Amino acid sequence: MNLETDLNPYRCAVYFVPEVHSDWWLAGSRWLGRCAASGVTYPPPVIDGLEATAFEACTADPRRYGWHATLKAPFRLAAGQSLLTVQSALRDLAHRLPAFDMPPLRVTRMGSFLALVPQGDLSQIQATAAACVTELHPLALALSEADLARRRKAPLTPEQDRLLLAWGYPWVLDEFRFHMSLTGPLNELPPEAQDAVQAAATMHFEGLPTCRFGHLALFVEPQAGADFELVDTMALSA
Repeated sequence: MNLETDLNPYRCAVYFVPEVHSDWWLAGSRWLGRCAASGVTYPPPVIDGLEATAFEACTADPRRYGWHATLKAPFRLAAGQSLLTVQSALRDLAHRLPAFDMPPLRVTRMGSFLALVPQGDLSQIQATAAACVTELHPLALALSEADLARRRKAPLTPEQDRLLLAWGYPWVLDEFRFHMSLTGPLNELPPEAQDAVQAAATMHFEGLPTCRFGHLALFVEPQAGADFELVDTMALSA
């Protein structure tokens, strides 16, 4: 055990995940090709007209981050903080938030990538995400000038830039849109292959039961560039 790395990972993140080992967890992990809880890997699905290597390239970005929806984006720890203090703060927050059933999740095109997006009343999702962003913010190291410059390479609105400065991430609070990424950018694929991936994703996730939002999940990036790992979940128990 490397105590320094374990207690002071390169970055932490707070995500929504379905209950580990549930149908939803297994479906997402198998689609991406990796279980962030166990490290088990899975072969890619068979999609007519698309080579396995091409599919794996399309899912490389979300596979590294693990099957999830972002609540508080990856952050470096502020001075005096450790994984233990993050766990304690997250556990306290989870005790004050209620669990709930998610609205139906549908495969949706978001710009150049595919994601599962809830359809219906999003108020509980938005409130939970906002609580994670605002209440856990004191644990996060302020962004450096290099971090700000990197984020600003994406075209940001004035409001998104204000949120970036205030909370370390531009797509939070009123700019937040809950989604579970299924692919990275699909632009390099021909249109018929993009359609095939979307059809395969729709078939892969259809028929699953209602997804429960019952936990907050703590993920870590042990070293810069490493795959994110699920290290703890805290039940919502208000």
